[in-house]
Amino acid sequence: MLKRIHHVAIICTNYEVSKDFYVNILGLEIVQEVYRAERKSYKLDLSVNGHYQIELFSFENPPERPSRPEAAGLRHLAFEVDDVVVVVAELNARGVKTEDLRIDEYTGKQFTFFSDPDGLPLEIYQY
Repeated sequence: MLKRIHHVAIICTNYEVSKDFYVNILGLEIVQEVYRAERKSYKLDLSVNGHYQIELFSFENPPERPSRPEAAGLRHLAFEVDDVVVVVAELNARGVKTEDLRIDEYTGKQFTFFSDPDGLPLEIYQY
């Protein structure tokens, strides 16, 4: 029945700031960018290392939503990395604040959280 996750959709409050964050800070590749005039909305399709897709949307005045890793609903979006310590250093050098490193008690792998410009919790998890 289900084969894999096709995409993750993110609605941002400031399109240019979020586009810069996901493309220039996180290094995601732009697949396609469309402006939908009837909705006054951008839709930016992004690829993560040639796999999966993140859809970044802009809408006028989107309502706020609780956005912490322990809030009800979607918990966070996690990215797999080869070395969490190296990626944390790269993110910090680009002005992105990260939480302290944690160790997954079941796998022994390192991970940590940071946020996008709208406070969406993002995770990097050591492969």
